[in-house]
Order: sequence, then structure tokens, then C-alpha cells
Amino acid sequence: MALTKKSICVYCGSRYGTLAHYAELASATGAMIARNDWGLIYGAGDVGLMGLVASATQEAGGAAVGVIPTHLMKREVGRRQLDQLIITETMHERKKVMFMNADAIVVLPGGAGTLDEYFEVLTWRQIGLHQKPIFLLNVDGFWDPLVQLLENIVAQGFAESSLLSYTTVVNTVEEIEAALKPYFAA
Repeated sequence: MALTKKSICVYCGSRYGTLAHYAELASATGAMIARNDWGLIYGAGDVGLMGLVASATQEAGGAAVGVIPTHLMKREVGRRQLDQLIITETMHERKKVMFMNADAIVVLPGGAGTLDEYFEVLTWRQIGLHQKPIFLLNVDGFWDPLVQLLENIVAQGFAESSLLSYTTVVNTVEEIEAALKPYFAA
């Protein structure tokens, strides 16, 4: 890996979404990562929110490592000007490499792929495979239905209430930054 510093894995959409605010959020996340001299680990796409996070990180002087499976190189337009580009054979391998090389997880708005990534790291946390912090950036209530679903899963007896403590729901990039500074300093 190119990164020897603390790093954040960012899961987010390969599309821009309908609100301009999502793009601003992605750029602010990348700038925050660089400002703190943390590294970015992400899905290597040069499109949508993914591309914006990587561009903002690098434009602010930060390091970005992208991980992408071969079959998505054209679809997600694999970003070539990264500090490191890791090409995997499968999606599962991609997710494993991203997770293993990150110290924290940040989830921005996204689609089914973002949910897949989030639920995998949440499940791993639930069964005790890691203790990494997971943040849902809930701008404009984007993740409210997901939070309600998790609460319903617990209420219906399909998970312990501890499931709800494994994800920190925040509304701003600044809240993530404030939470990670002491965590990374420890």
C-alpha cells in the first residue's frame, strides 16, 4: 500500500445524485481527509461522488488509493492519476482490500453498491471482526430510512440493540473530523 498514515475508506455513489449538495459533501469529505494528512481508500472510480472525493483529496495535497475490480474499469472509469491503483479480480476482493487498509469507514449518499459495502462492514463489526468506527453522513436526511430499518430490525428481535451503536450517524463532515481526530491520535 502507498499509505502509511491513518486512512479513511469512503463508500459513496458512482453517480452524483439529484441534489447539488451531495457533490459539495463529497468534495468537503476529500478536502477534510487531506487537511488532516489522512489517506483516502475508495473504489477507484472517476465518476460520481467517488470521483469528487478523490479529486478533492488530491487537489488538497492528500493521498488517494483506489481499489477496483477489472470488470468495472470501464463502467466506473477507473481513475488513473491515483497515488496507487489496485485492480482486483472480484467485488468481494475489492471490498476486502479497501476495508483492510482503512482505519475508519465513512458512508456518503449512494446506491445499492454503497449499501452492500456498508452492510458488510456493519455485519463484520456485529460479529466482532473489527472495532473500526463507521460513520453515516446523513445529509438532508438521506439515510433516515436506513436508520429506521436498523431500528426496526432491533425492535423485531433480529439483532441485539448493540447493532445501533456500531454506526455513528452525523450530519456534517465537521462532525466526522471532530470524532476522528481523538480516535486517530490514540
